[in-house]
Formats: sequence, structure tokens, C-alpha cells
Amino acid sequence: MRDALQKAQDAGLDLVEVSPDAKPPVCKIMDFGKYKYELSKREKETKKKQHVIITKEIRLRPKIEEHDFQFKLRHARKFIEAGNRVKATVMFRGREMAHREYGVKVLERFQEEIGDVAKVEKAAKMEGGHLIMFFTKK
Repeated sequence: MRDALQKAQDAGLDLVEVSPDAKPPVCKIMDFGKYKYELSKREKETKKKQHVIITKEIRLRPKIEEHDFQFKLRHARKFIEAGNRVKATVMFRGREMAHREYGVKVLERFQEEIGDVAKVEKAAKMEGGHLIMFFTKK
């Protein structure tokens, strides 16, 4: 260990312990500052290549009118084609909770209409006063 430390100091570099659990411990003579810099550069490069999937939400009502439905459907198509994930939410209020089947019908129709560009990622599920379904690009 002392010999390695002396060699590192003579070379003007650092002695870095690579594997402390090994018998004997594995060390490496290197410029630690340069190593950390290259590591951060590699990390930045991988982050740059990463594609973040954004979730866009479309809010519907159980008794939505035809034009409003088509409007929201067009927006959902744009989101899907842009590579985003779409969260379709049917919101219930008050007495509408007694007739959840209307919300299920709206989501089924939404799924049917958008089925040519999207597939269901998560099936319809009730969360509080909302019925939620997720779609992704085919």
C-alpha cells in the first residue's frame, strides 16, 4: 500500500481505491479530478440522448356534447402523435357518481375513436371522483 502511494506521489497522480472489499484491496493510480470530469461529461451525454415521456391530460364529463368530445379527441390525437402519453379523465360530481356507467361509455367511445393511433396502457380505473385511463402510441 505504501509503495503504491509513493508511486502515485512520484507520478503526481492520485491513488484511488477501486474495490475496498477485495483481498487484497484493488487500487488504481489516476488523476482523480480528470476522472470525475469525464464521468460527469458521460452522464450529461446520456441525459441528452434520453427522451422524457410527458403525460398530457384530457378531461371529460359523463354528459359531454358531441362537438366538445371531438375537440378533445383531436387534441388527444395531436398529443399521441407528438409521442406523449395521454391520460383521459372522466370527472364526476354529486349525483353523477350514482351513474358511473355514463363515464365508462364515454371512455369506451374515446378508446374506440383513438384506437387507430393509440393503445390502452392502463385500463379504466376509479380514483376518487374520477375515472382514469391511459393511452400510448401504437
